[in-house]
Amino acid sequence: MNYLIVRRLSTQLKLAQIPNRKWKSVVGLEVHAQISSASKLFSGSGTSFGAALNTSVAYFDASIPGTLPVLNRKCVESGIKTALALGCQVNEVSMFDRKHYFYADLPNGYQITQQRAALANNGKMSFPVITPGKKVYYKSVQLLQLQLEQDSGKSLHDEHLKRSLVDLNRAGLPLMELVFAPDLETGEEAASLVKELMLILRRLQTCSCKMEEGALRVDANISIHQEGDPLGVRTEVKNIGSVRSISQAITYEIHRQLDTVAEGGLITNETRSWDAENRRTVAMRDKEVLQDYRFMPEPNLPPLHLNLKPGSQSTEELVSVAALSEEIPELPEDTRQRLVEQYQLNAETAIILVNEPILLEYFVNITRDLSAVPTKVTSNFLINDLLTYCHKSNLNVEDCSITANDLKSIVKGLHTEQINLQAARQLIQLLHTSPTAKVKELIEQHSLEQICDLETIEAYCQQAIANQPKAVQQYHKGKAKALFAIVGEVAKISGQKANMKSVVACLERMLKATKK
Repeated sequence: MNYLIVRRLSTQLKLAQIPNRKWKSVVGLEVHAQISSASKLFSGSGTSFGAALNTSVAYFDASIPGTLPVLNRKCVESGIKTALALGCQVNEVSMFDRKHYFYADLPNGYQITQQRAALANNGKMSFPVITPGKKVYYKSVQLLQLQLEQDSGKSLHDEHLKRSLVDLNRAGLPLMELVFAPDLETGEEAASLVKELMLILRRLQTCSCKMEEGALRVDANISIHQEGDPLGVRTEVKNIGSVRSISQAITYEIHRQLDTVAEGGLITNETRSWDAENRRTVAMRDKEVLQDYRFMPEPNLPPLHLNLKPGSQSTEELVSVAALSEEIPELPEDTRQRLVEQYQLNAETAIILVNEPILLEYFVNITRDLSAVPTKVTSNFLINDLLTYCHKSNLNVEDCSITANDLKSIVKGLHTEQINLQAARQLIQLLHTSPTAKVKELIEQHSLEQICDLETIEAYCQQAIANQPKAVQQYHKGKAKALFAIVGEVAKISGQKANMKSVVACLERMLKATKK
């Protein structure tokens, strides 16, 4: 039994001793998404990831006296598109503020953000959640605020030399901060929300969402309380670095808090970090003393005015929200609905395809080019076989070496019964390890062609019946499932190459003829 399950059972037993009411967990997320832009929010410095240290730093980024911020129009437009896609109310006037705090990698001693009047408010997201048991349900969450702000630099700590150095390449990078209401209850819901947000941002091309590059960072606020009571004291888990870690970190923290309460302890208001290696949250600093950020209006930036008039166009002076709304592409939920209606897929299949954009692209292309193939054959192969192979091999689907044409050839072979599913799975593995090989050549080289010759199949069936007398006897006594044992024997004899549809028909006919 795995550690988390044992811990959960132990927690439940302890909580059962606390009378009366059910315990509830509450989760709220804050997401920092780096805006896809060639230059920073207030300077012309580049934003490319992995540039040599301190080579993408303008005078303003380094806080040289006399420099002034110039707002990046592209970042404003990206923020508006994101807000519209998330159902937000875009504000006609928003303002910038200085948030004062000291970090060695924050040259100004303050961050330019939008604390008083954000770019947009009052959004709403609805997204699918697939639980570990494959049950699907939809969850809604309020988006309280979407604001523009600049990133800080990065401190590099050398433990051996006992010194710290600062890289200002990140200083001033454009960010959108999305503050969600505490409407979530579990780690799975939080991870599903972030997955949906990433799909939307990628479709809009407003953020790369490469969490491994720091382009998307998630902070989670977590608390527990008994049903009917006010919300409990919350802890904040900072800078969670992957979708899987979001689910794991929040699940761990909920159970840590439940354990603490069950043992008679108190939850303290603190910031914690996620230790992915040991799968636990670790205390960083307490938040009992409210930090005074001394917010003040940014004197060097005027209020940001937008044109909210319907049908308006953008000008040099004003960005038109209506014009940008025309650029919003089909969003993930719209795609799911289209897949269900146009291709008669079930909701779970549509969710999986949309969650894997490259898989969706393969599906659309194959169904377009092979119109005679039932859509269920294509979707089942892509999800149950290709995606499963990638997961078992710790591969992203995009990194798998199989081409779209190869996949099309395999699906066509399945449909025409040239190959069976076992051969199709073998071809996935062969094509990934030999990217230049052709499907037709591999089928010939590895003798993967399905055996459909009736005389050969009858011979296999006769041998299988002889090898499985007990299963034959059970089948004759009315146990229909015993047929599967005989079918399995045929598969074994034929090296998994016999046409199973023909095998089943042949066995039923032969067994009926031999029944006394």
